[in-house]
Amino acid sequence: MLLAVLSAVALPLLLLAAVTWQVTADGPLAEEDERLARRMREDAPPTALAESLADLGNVEVALPVLAAAMAYVWARGGRRRPPPAVLAAAAAMAAVPALVAPLKALTGRPGPLGGTGYFPSGHAATAVVAYGAAALLVLSRGRARPRWGRWVRWGRWALPTAAALVCAAVGAGLVWRGYHWPLDVLGSWCLGVPLLAGVLAASGGPARPGPGNRPRPPGGS
Repeated sequence: MLLAVLSAVALPLLLLAAVTWQVTADGPLAEEDERLARRMREDAPPTALAESLADLGNVEVALPVLAAAMAYVWARGGRRRPPPAVLAAAAAMAAVPALVAPLKALTGRPGPLGGTGYFPSGHAATAVVAYGAAALLVLSRGRARPRWGRWVRWGRWALPTAAALVCAAVGAGLVWRGYHWPLDVLGSWCLGVPLLAGVLAASGGPARPGPGNRPRPPGGS
């Protein structure tokens, strides 16, 4: 568990440093990034669809999803004080603007449609932390009732997969609409994953099915 959390923190941060260097130095990776963005915009789906996907990264859309998951976990715990996982999720969400804004000012990357301060993407970072933390909270470790075991096992891969697909859709929508370059989105993902690692550590990992009614061995007491 500890090794997985450390890997989820160190590797994305190293990749973020490399991507930031390429963006600020206008390196070959940044040039390929701009070419990829132009190709994606040429093959973009209808504007309404691309805009709707990008809007999933809006605070007005993503935060209610996270808030609902936080309220669910808090209510399930039956405590007056919020559980550590809820506090970690709130801290991770609050860290998004605190980290994104200085990076935007530091890099000053021009956007596809003009202006500066596009790296990393605030919408993409919001989506990663909000939807990712919501999935982790709902799956936070506990002992589920035996009859829920099948749903717990299904949710352990379905919820994170759904969150990842939503985040990918947000990133694609941002590029299709010309709001960001692909590396802006990748940088946000690298920033969000370590924040999610903190939520995972605080939650204790995914839930486990409770013990069922196991048959007794022959002759057992």
